[in-house]
Amino acid sequence: MNVTRPVSERLLSFADTILEQGGEISSKLDMLRFEKFPPNAQKTLRQFSLGEVAEFVGVSQSYLKKLHLQGKGVEPTVTSTGRRYYTADQMNELRSLLDRVPHRKSGEKLQVIAVVNFKGGSGKTTTSAHLAQHLALKGYRVLAVDLDPQASMTALYGIQPELDEKPSFYETLRYDGERKSILEIIQPTNFPNLDIIPANLELQEYEYETPLAMQRKDSTEGKLFYTRIGAALTEVDDRYDVVVVDCPPQLGYLTLTALTAATSVLITVHPQMLDIMSMSQFLLMLGDILKSIESAGVTVSLDWFRYLVTRYEPMDIPQQQMVGFMQSMFARQMMKNHMVKSTAVSDAGLTKQTLYEVERSQFTPATYDRAREAMDLVNSEVIELVRQAWGR
Repeated sequence: MNVTRPVSERLLSFADTILEQGGEISSKLDMLRFEKFPPNAQKTLRQFSLGEVAEFVGVSQSYLKKLHLQGKGVEPTVTSTGRRYYTADQMNELRSLLDRVPHRKSGEKLQVIAVVNFKGGSGKTTTSAHLAQHLALKGYRVLAVDLDPQASMTALYGIQPELDEKPSFYETLRYDGERKSILEIIQPTNFPNLDIIPANLELQEYEYETPLAMQRKDSTEGKLFYTRIGAALTEVDDRYDVVVVDCPPQLGYLTLTALTAATSVLITVHPQMLDIMSMSQFLLMLGDILKSIESAGVTVSLDWFRYLVTRYEPMDIPQQQMVGFMQSMFARQMMKNHMVKSTAVSDAGLTKQTLYEVERSQFTPATYDRAREAMDLVNSEVIELVRQAWGR
């Protein structure tokens, strides 16, 4: 039996339909952005409680109270109940006052952390976004790099790629005469100490142009494509302590270029059988490709690499078994802490925010605290690895 479609469906091709619907989604998201962050849709940053500030700065709450009562340091906002709240800028002022600024010293190299996985949905962007913000709140100078053309981290940081028209890393990686300096594409965020290189769909051009550049006989740039991110980062080496790169969920030229610039690699994995099977294929392919790059004279030398279990449900027996399976094979490369699955993370994402941006009062306190504790433990473990790489 033939079913007659409505005229509106018959008139629009698939391409027209998805373009129309994509534009409608973009417009609605922009409206939500203005509602959430009036008057100019620019993200702001909440104040932090005395307990959070004590943790981020690395001193006791009683010591911070004492400083305030003695009239030293910064002047926090004090509520009618006596609670103290500080801005992120005030945290940095306190660090300077207490001589606890953690910037890298002479001889300590820029740390470039590539967060990778071959499979989407592994928590890669969530991990990257929260890690970069946690590092900034701890006082490190951080550059977040979104290399995924889908631009999820860019959107989470308050930039809508198709509307804000911010340049991506493609502008620095491209092979023609239009290439820009990395200094021209870096954008500030709502976090002090944290900048971002946004992503957009244009990044996909690098995947198409690189094989063409490699085939050109007169192009040494194409044959050495994997050095391009590392070379770009040398321009800003003195401005940052840590670079966090959110790689695309595929083993393409963008990922390979990031990996050869990396000093460390964090591989996110969801503890399910299909995800681990996918990861095994990813590792085999990646190893073969890196071997061919090394045969060309480029050594991929890492200070560390780790597997991070994400979206972990501690009460799920099959997931426990998968984690045990991984630990039995490569315990030394496993992160000791896991990123637990939490509705707090997904609920914060509904307003394009992270756990470090949302107010605890918006959630069931126990739910928020569990998620924050897991997130902080993972990020603190990464910081310890960074500090070890610096010999501290």
